[in-house]
Amino acid sequence: MVTGAWGASILIGGQGLSRNTQFSTKAERSLLSPMGLFAFSCGVILLYRFSVLPPYPWLFLSLIVLPLLLLAKASRFRAVFLWLIWAFVGLGWAAWNADSRIQQRLPSVEEGVSLIVSGYVCDLPQPGSFNSLRFSFCVDSWPSALDSVENGELPDKIRLAWYGSGDKVLPLRPITLQVVLKRPHGNLNDEGFRYEDWLFRQGVRATGSVRSVEGLPESACGLACSYRAWHRETASAVERYFGAAKHYSLVASLLIGNRAHLSAEQWQTLKATGTIHLVAISGLHLGLVALVAGLISRRLLLLVAVGRVSENYIRNTVYGVVLLACLLYALLAGMTVPTRRALVMVVVGGWLLVKAREVSPWRPFVVALASVLLLDPFAPLDQGFWLSFLAVALLILVFSSRLGKLGWLAGLMLAQCAVFAGLWPVLHAFDQVQPVAGVLANLVAIPWVSFVVMPVLFVGTLLVVVSGGSLAGYVIDGFDAVLGVLWYLLKGVEVIPVYPLPNASQPVLVVLAVVTLLALRFPDWRFRVLSAVAVVGWLGSGWLSNAKPVNPSVAVPEVRIWDVGQGLSVLVRTGSQVLLYDTGPEVTGVYSAVESVLLPNLKALGVNHVDHLVVSHGDSDHSGGLSVLLDELSIGMISTGEPEVVRQKLDRHPAAVIQGCPRLPRVMGEFELSFWRSRAEPSGNDASCVLRVFHPETGVDVVLTGDISRKVEAEMLADPGLDWLPAFSGRRIVVAPHHGSKTSSSMRWVSAAEPNWVIYTAGYRHRYGHPHRDVVDRYQQVGAVPLSTACSGQLSVSFEPDNPKIVEAKRQGPFWIAGPGLTRDQCKMP
Repeated sequence: MVTGAWGASILIGGQGLSRNTQFSTKAERSLLSPMGLFAFSCGVILLYRFSVLPPYPWLFLSLIVLPLLLLAKASRFRAVFLWLIWAFVGLGWAAWNADSRIQQRLPSVEEGVSLIVSGYVCDLPQPGSFNSLRFSFCVDSWPSALDSVENGELPDKIRLAWYGSGDKVLPLRPITLQVVLKRPHGNLNDEGFRYEDWLFRQGVRATGSVRSVEGLPESACGLACSYRAWHRETASAVERYFGAAKHYSLVASLLIGNRAHLSAEQWQTLKATGTIHLVAISGLHLGLVALVAGLISRRLLLLVAVGRVSENYIRNTVYGVVLLACLLYALLAGMTVPTRRALVMVVVGGWLLVKAREVSPWRPFVVALASVLLLDPFAPLDQGFWLSFLAVALLILVFSSRLGKLGWLAGLMLAQCAVFAGLWPVLHAFDQVQPVAGVLANLVAIPWVSFVVMPVLFVGTLLVVVSGGSLAGYVIDGFDAVLGVLWYLLKGVEVIPVYPLPNASQPVLVVLAVVTLLALRFPDWRFRVLSAVAVVGWLGSGWLSNAKPVNPSVAVPEVRIWDVGQGLSVLVRTGSQVLLYDTGPEVTGVYSAVESVLLPNLKALGVNHVDHLVVSHGDSDHSGGLSVLLDELSIGMISTGEPEVVRQKLDRHPAAVIQGCPRLPRVMGEFELSFWRSRAEPSGNDASCVLRVFHPETGVDVVLTGDISRKVEAEMLADPGLDWLPAFSGRRIVVAPHHGSKTSSSMRWVSAAEPNWVIYTAGYRHRYGHPHRDVVDRYQQVGAVPLSTACSGQLSVSFEPDNPKIVEAKRQGPFWIAGPGLTRDQCKMP
């Protein structure tokens, strides 16, 4: 991220600004020069590459020294000092804001305790799983006993779920809630979605559930509270008027940014066609509002005040009208992050147009970038921030200084190709797939939404409001007509068969993007030929290659215990061979460890083929997302303790061969694999397929036990053929049976296994309470070092020649997750 930002600075300084006749050398070195503002932006962005929060007081103190260096006579150093000053300002500004947010924390002793809080709902509540209502709550007052927090403050904003709410509606005015809270926490792995990142970005410093709700009709509702209440009333009015529309979910998304009604199927279509941006109120929507407001206001002024006022007055008035229209629409859309970002860009771009100055197009870009980061220093944590600004930069690069005119269709196609090619390596870095169908879908959808859908929605809404709702039926028909066309087109594009593009590394994608952009930027036949050869060669490599997927080889064998919450998933690698033990939990429509954890991490490791998939048993916290995994990866062998249950889960893959838990040991590279399953238990937890992974060179083994109970543990100890469990003199890592449940890990079994390390794979403060206190005590009695994915995150075991090296993901986590005094820093075993 930072590399791209610094690389763009060369482009801005060397190409865009050098052609700007308005910028003198003196102006370039002024404090408010574009180069200085860009250095400020780089400083803000740089903060999020640190694993430790820098001490911002020292950063600000350094600013006392750096300005003195500007007095140096050597002018060639003045620009460097200016860059350093602004970079330190940006870094200090971001660090100060981050520290202020981190200092807001719930006392650890108050986790899981019933508390009474007062405040207001500060977003649109959305229906969630298990008949729940999920919303953010801005806290005005906490219990008096919590008024003082050591080295910090109480959270201003919390995220809540109200289970069993049914058709209940939260009051618009201030309310009092009885809640049970816990500190921010989520899965922590090398790759994949991090809930803690999202919570920190949103300013949410505690999460929990609601026990009861009580209104406070006498309490004052401030400006923010009144706005949120008005926005919720607006959303209710939109649903009341247009809720009967067939495409109401799209109506609510495009009008007020309320995406709560979009179904999983609709999200899949939008994702497959690369059109998710259409349902986020951002630059496309505010740009259309600005264009319409500007054209109408200017036309009216020219008709009414022709010859009476100056052109400068007309420009200023039009600018004011545009800002007012965009501000009103942004307020209507809930002032979300992309909406605020687009509003800033409208303000900056409009101001330079008003002044009618001949400046480089890069100047408003840099001013907008710095403005967004000044107002929202947490913006670099958003993928949307990077995608939106990089898309604008690509458009400037391709369209600036073009001598020939382009028609609207040619311009749209050029823009889509530039954005598609330029953002490909960025999306690849974000572990996202760039849908090829997105080019065609956006070529149709963007003009249709811009020139048909949005005008119809705006005019129709105005007619309904003016008529008091009497025209709602006719307007709904119009809405469904234009949105029906849009959805028909998107569904048609979604089903178009597309040849899967060849896999490519990040450098290859960057080279392809650069070559393509050069061809688009400079319409010269040599660049076009170079681009065509590169792209065709890349595609040809995929067409000519029919080899079986090959995994990269690892020099040191390893075992990774992923943090999947309340569940289990373990990756075993030696050489190029891969074994996967369990696939973690899945709650349909809510969470899938395969999609959120396994696939992103396997992709990052370059794993395309799993030689052996072992599913301990059929419980959903061990076998979730199996069909999705088989959709995405090549699987060699599937073994499980419950073949029939797993076969039912793989009904979409009837050709998959599923066998029972193997009885004979096997060799996989440097590992020796031993399997065991109860002969007495036909199904359930006790039917788990137990796996021992032994590395003879180091004398270390890892025992994966599934969910076996004490009864099966006794059967294991009584099995004369199972000599490796009690008679082992090496070092041992045991993944605690059943996540550390009190029904497992008997003292006899623990003493026989005698592990050096024990790992608990359980959710943080989960309702099951794993691991149980008694179980933790038993392992402590035999001297086992306790580790937990809830506290450590992902655990990676490397089988080094001398000793196994165990790495906790939290040791490499960012400062807002692993910093001192935060959740994982203070996380302890029961």
